[in-house]
Amino acid sequence: MKITHLRNNAIDRERWDSCIAQSNNQLTYAYSWYLDVVAPHWEALISDDYEHVMPLPVKRRYKVSYLVQPILTQQLGIFSKSEINETLVENFIKEIPYFSYELNLNEGNLYTKALVYPNFLLDLHHTYSEIAAIYSKNTVRNIGKAKKLELKIQVGLSSNEFLGFYSTIEKQFISVRHSVLDKLIKTGITKNALTIYGVRSADDELIAGLCLLHSENRLTYLLPVSNHEGKASSAMFLLIDHLIKNEAGKNKVFDFEGSQIEGIARLYRGFGAKNHPYFILKRFRPSFLISK
Repeated sequence: MKITHLRNNAIDRERWDSCIAQSNNQLTYAYSWYLDVVAPHWEALISDDYEHVMPLPVKRRYKVSYLVQPILTQQLGIFSKSEINETLVENFIKEIPYFSYELNLNEGNLYTKALVYPNFLLDLHHTYSEIAAIYSKNTVRNIGKAKKLELKIQVGLSSNEFLGFYSTIEKQFISVRHSVLDKLIKTGITKNALTIYGVRSADDELIAGLCLLHSENRLTYLLPVSNHEGKASSAMFLLIDHLIKNEAGKNKVFDFEGSQIEGIARLYRGFGAKNHPYFILKRFRPSFLISK
């Protein structure tokens, strides 16, 4: 197998996206439009005729080029409709043309030398009744509380309203990443790959929001946010239950994007989600290359 390194302008985006769409481990993060937003100078490793592809999210600081996992991009790694075994993963890693990197491989890229991080997935092919039957008592209680408060779910919240709401709560994140988030949301909506949901109080005040990525086989809990009232009224429990109810019985998974924070992981497990870990590679990460 020949593995080739391609600069950004040499990547055939049509063939690239075709490979991602047909891959057994397809993820929206790996499509060219998504990478163009979160890692504008991304490069690639490809095998043969785009049979296997691996994005390389390149950054440059102090005249040093290195690879780092982009924001809002939990997993990348190698994608293919063909088998991906550990030997193949190792062969691709050996061809990475940069000395310093921190990369998240996807759950289909088993690599025993990498760090292992949790990710929680809920299989949606069961009926809603079957899925709801395994909700934890705490989850059922929180959904019931939100219903009693007569919270309202809004589909298709505007990007401007979401960003305005998000910026009042996640000030540190938004201050340095606003332009990327704004472009990602607007591009995702244009590509019919992202929908913004809102939860409003009985008084019609926005108290929670969610950017949801959606593809043929996966819903991704990309960017949730709740204000104090939203948290107190369990708004996100109501919204997640609503999404599960709408998508139950389909050949999809609900991807919670995982968390090492036990309280958040408990929320995901409370809906019946199971851990499907992914793998993180780190090599020579000096402090001057780590973004503040």
